[in-house]
Amino acid sequence: MKLQQLRYIWEVAHHDLNVSATAQSLFTSQPGISKQIRLLEDELGVEIFARSGKHLTHITPAGEVILELAGEMLRKSDAIKRVAQEFSDETSGTLSIATTHTQARYVLPPIIKDFMTGYPNVSLQMQQGTPPQIAEMAAEGSVDFAIATEALQQFSSLVLLPCYRWNRCIVVPKGHPLTQVEHLTLEAVAEHPIVTYTFGFTGRSKLDDAFKSRGLVPRVVFTAVDSDVIKTYVRLGLGIGIIAGLAHDEALDNDLVKLNVDHLFASSVTSLAFRKGSFLRGYMYDFILALAPHLTRDIVVEALSRSTPVEREALYSHIELPTY
Repeated sequence: MKLQQLRYIWEVAHHDLNVSATAQSLFTSQPGISKQIRLLEDELGVEIFARSGKHLTHITPAGEVILELAGEMLRKSDAIKRVAQEFSDETSGTLSIATTHTQARYVLPPIIKDFMTGYPNVSLQMQQGTPPQIAEMAAEGSVDFAIATEALQQFSSLVLLPCYRWNRCIVVPKGHPLTQVEHLTLEAVAEHPIVTYTFGFTGRSKLDDAFKSRGLVPRVVFTAVDSDVIKTYVRLGLGIGIIAGLAHDEALDNDLVKLNVDHLFASSVTSLAFRKGSFLRGYMYDFILALAPHLTRDIVVEALSRSTPVEREALYSHIELPTY
């Protein structure tokens, strides 16, 4: 059994059983991957993938268990490489992040700019996706960090670090009737068509919970995952926009009026997550600190040592999160 064979089966499983696409991503040949998978299956005496002709159709029950163990071995292998890199050259390496559009567009740019200035030899890779996709990438170990508001809590294999608190705002065109309301209520908001995030994105659940608690059914006429797209359709007159407050840019959005609604919706917390047992290099601790200054190296190390979310929550209980 070779580590390369384990990487091949892992990558094939995560490329929808498409050997050709796997070969392209690994810069190798399709026949070479197929041969190594067959050799591994012959050695183990079980099929990892079921086949129909030359095509892989699904992962076998034995394959599911083998792939889980292969993933653990590959992560351990990567951790060993990181330990060696940390001691040989602590200023170079890679950092992979998965996050949502809102974080990538409005929060991370200045942090990443400063980080890259301090670590010019670190290659930073960013992927965007839905919160469940982001959380799954971190849980699988295909990225180092996941930064999101939703879905991270669903994966027990992740360590969550609370970064900052934020709330929503309403954006409307100038002259909109809501700009004349002295004290906004949910009832007043519910009278208008709403343009906001797709469910599961950027704290959308807190928005829905607020209306539900008052027995209101908001008229959501358009949803998107991108704050800029939401603002575009507000400008077209489709409805009022409910977006993350940090997604309103005073300079670029000066044609829209921002209405404060902190009193209407519970705030949300954006967290950074990574897989339990991960070896964090020095520059990774520095990135976390730049994103959330209260998350010192000592706090992160202590969080890693605590085995349950309840124990970690107790660690964070005395921390007052910054608010955007």
